[in-house]
Amino acid sequence: MTKALRLTGSAMIQSTPIFSELDLTLEPGTWTCLLGASGVGKSTVLRLFAGLAEEVSFKGQMTDTGGVALMAQQDLLLPWLSVIDNVSVGARLRGETPDKARAEETLAQVGLADHATKHPTALSGGQRQRVALARTLMEDRPVVLLDEPFSALDALTRAQMQDLTAELLKDRTVLLVTHDPGEAARLGQTILIMTRSELIKVAAPDGPIPRPIDARDVLHTQASLLNQLRRPR
Repeated sequence: MTKALRLTGSAMIQSTPIFSELDLTLEPGTWTCLLGASGVGKSTVLRLFAGLAEEVSFKGQMTDTGGVALMAQQDLLLPWLSVIDNVSVGARLRGETPDKARAEETLAQVGLADHATKHPTALSGGQRQRVALARTLMEDRPVVLLDEPFSALDALTRAQMQDLTAELLKDRTVLLVTHDPGEAARLGQTILIMTRSELIKVAAPDGPIPRPIDARDVLHTQASLLNQLRRPR
């Protein structure tokens, strides 16, 4: 099992403070859901863990992640590549020979085995996000960062992608940045609301993830999160 990841400190971009005295721990092998108003620094935290925050001035300490996989809100597929080549693009960028057999197996895991030779323009939004998920799985990292990857999908497709992602990323250390209280209630094993001055921990519902959408404690947690997010900070 991977070690816990911890980020403590303050961050600013140019002269603008983003967050201060943050102390965030990602427990190994579990899903941490991070919610909060726009501009409080959720994506900055994610970029710091990903090593993609060159524009951020960070003062503090952060556990070395040893490499992460990132799945963003936009699928970021390359339109001139086929589905299977998009899934293998990480290896190509590193100058490695893509593992075609593993790419085919990964596409089968996400239900797209019959779409390997298509190009992204021939796919629906949900299918494109499945390709993005397959690409993330191909990186085979113990730590996975999810930056609102389902927010652009319709409600049914979003729920299906939540189910599939929870299944395929089981036992990974996952940080999910989301604006959706229902998503956090379904997927969070640790649920945190981030403000400019603190992290507020909210009790997660019982049971393994993904939890049923209509479970009473899931609906209760969803309502509690929404109420807290609506409070002025």
